[in-house]
Amino acid sequence: MAMQPHSKKRVCYYYDSDIGNYYYGQGHPMKPHRIRMTHNLLLNYGLYRKMEIYRPHKATADEMTKFHSDDYIRFLRSIRPDNMTEYNKQMQRFNVGEDCPVFDGLYEFCQLSAGGSVAAAVKLNKQASEICINWGGGLHHAKKSEASGFCYVNDIVLGILELLKYHQRVLYIDIDVHHGDGVEEAFYTTDRVMTVSFHKYGEYFPGTG
Repeated sequence: MAMQPHSKKRVCYYYDSDIGNYYYGQGHPMKPHRIRMTHNLLLNYGLYRKMEIYRPHKATADEMTKFHSDDYIRFLRSIRPDNMTEYNKQMQRFNVGEDCPVFDGLYEFCQLSAGGSVAAAVKLNKQASEICINWGGGLHHAKKSEASGFCYVNDIVLGILELLKYHQRVLYIDIDVHHGDGVEEAFYTTDRVMTVSFHKYGEYFPGTG
């Protein structure tokens, strides 16, 4: 019997050109402009011809509070570099400071990151694509009411919550060098999400896993 060729998988890719404009600050290792560099590679190698490219919507506060607390999202929406002194107590409470600094457009950056991952999950749920990519996402350290490890809004958790609307169980595989602690913590008490993290162990940040 002749082998049938595999059907071509539909791939979609979420990218907003503004994502590379956000700047964590002088000397900070988190550099969103690398997302733009990755996009340019995709264009120059012609890979864009093999996928559908979408501009992510900006996630709303209602979408982000599906996981994060209301007061934490209100804080992210309100704080700016020019009014930080008014939020000293909240900055300490929500772990915003040196590792997770306040920068121009912080809230919009979080909206784009989360919006891409939520939209990707919706696309998968509708079976409109088999593979969805959001290079602006992957912010796996953010907690329900706390920034951590350069991450403010956990787009992965939001995406998984969207997938759970249609799927009984979700397997999450994290191959970042750091333990995906925020995602693990979010789903620690449910058997509907299995989290697998391959990361550097010992005292390496965040020192868990």
